[in-house]
Amino acid sequence: MAADRQKNTSQRVGEFVAPLSLATDLGEISPRRLALLMAIAEHGSISAAARHVGMTYKAAWDAVDAMNNLAGTVLVDVQHGGRGGGGARLSAEGSQVIRDLSRLQSLQSEFMARLKAEGDLGKSLAMMRRLSMKSSARNVLAGTVQSVHEGGVSTEVNLRLPGGDTLHAIVTRESAQELTLEPGREVQAIIKASWIILALASDNIRTSARNRLCGSVTRIVAGEVNAEVVLALAGGNTLAVIITRPSLDELALSEGTKVCALIKASHVILGVSS
Repeated sequence: MAADRQKNTSQRVGEFVAPLSLATDLGEISPRRLALLMAIAEHGSISAAARHVGMTYKAAWDAVDAMNNLAGTVLVDVQHGGRGGGGARLSAEGSQVIRDLSRLQSLQSEFMARLKAEGDLGKSLAMMRRLSMKSSARNVLAGTVQSVHEGGVSTEVNLRLPGGDTLHAIVTRESAQELTLEPGREVQAIIKASWIILALASDNIRTSARNRLCGSVTRIVAGEVNAEVVLALAGGNTLAVIITRPSLDELALSEGTKVCALIKASHVILGVSS
């Protein structure tokens, strides 16, 4: 079957799409796998290429098989066995993919250099990237990491939201390292509306929730069982909160009511742009 796929060396494999993944008819080849493809071209060995990109030997083999299957033609010719972990070389199609990728990377670098020369367009691009993010969570807030405190198992990440609000998040140590969370890093804080507890701003209650974001009610959508309450925070952000209908009636909420959103630090999910 591999030999049959190799016969047509001029077939169209797919189209590159930002951020330089390869979209084929059968699925997408990720940037990480494309990096492996480039490393194979450079080193001529699966094991050496895997070390170069930081993959395990098995993961590299699985990635090669997946790329060949997704492309519908052999991109990498592999040979099992031997102390070196097997040799590998790119097919004509695989070499063409690398040439196209290198050219696109060069064009991308030129484009980003022009953006920098034009002024502060990078912030606008970052904003558009955040706006295009899809999530089932109702609340996605942009923020900047202020400090990171690493523990044995968990890591506390403190964020500054636009307008000055502070948000605390607790993530696993592995997640913090994988996301490269450090001061100055831009992140998205994702908070499900049902995870937020509402309290009247006049209530001086003490809770274990690390985050207390206060503002005023701007909109209420009441249902028979639950109600959605939208808050405008002092810093300019908005939060949507789902509470029960009895809670809405008990708190006597209406537009303009001063309230505080109580959010556990462990209920804040962090995301970064790849």
